[in-house]
Amino acid sequence: MRWVIHGEEEAWSNRWLSVRRLDVEQPDGERFDYHAVRLKDIAAAVVTRDECVLLMWRHRFLTDTWAWEIPMGIIEAGESPEAAAARELEEETGWRADGLSELIRSEPAAGIMDSRHFVYRAASAQYAGPPTERNESDRIEWIPLADVPGMINRHEIVSGITLVGLQQLLLSERG
Repeated sequence: MRWVIHGEEEAWSNRWLSVRRLDVEQPDGERFDYHAVRLKDIAAAVVTRDECVLLMWRHRFLTDTWAWEIPMGIIEAGESPEAAAARELEEETGWRADGLSELIRSEPAAGIMDSRHFVYRAASAQYAGPPTERNESDRIEWIPLADVPGMINRHEIVSGITLVGLQQLLLSERG
């Protein structure tokens, strides 16, 4: 069953996102206003070496939580998801991937938001220098992959894109 959008207008926006009011019609013919967020796509990188994964310890001020995350960020206009993942990796961690391959793609809240999350994997990386983005994390560490399930259970990893990427990696390692 397909919903139909008859019209759309912006309620509010900034350079990252736009809150929209949509005139939608459900398959049963009911028509009403629906609110949604149009958010730029996100790219992220899961980088491994020697059975460890590169993670960043960071604070998220909206939820006032600390947790481990993979490097990630908004895909800029004209930039491919793979290039954005490589750029964010180096800016946020100082590590440069020796090549990226697609790991998984998700749509974290497709009922209210149109952002897609592209997660790439690198099986190795070289240290390029200190991170140029100094506001992203307190620590950058190589964490043993064997520790990841316990970290998830203890809520030390809570970011959706990080969970999707790491769990996909663990699933692919099992097969």
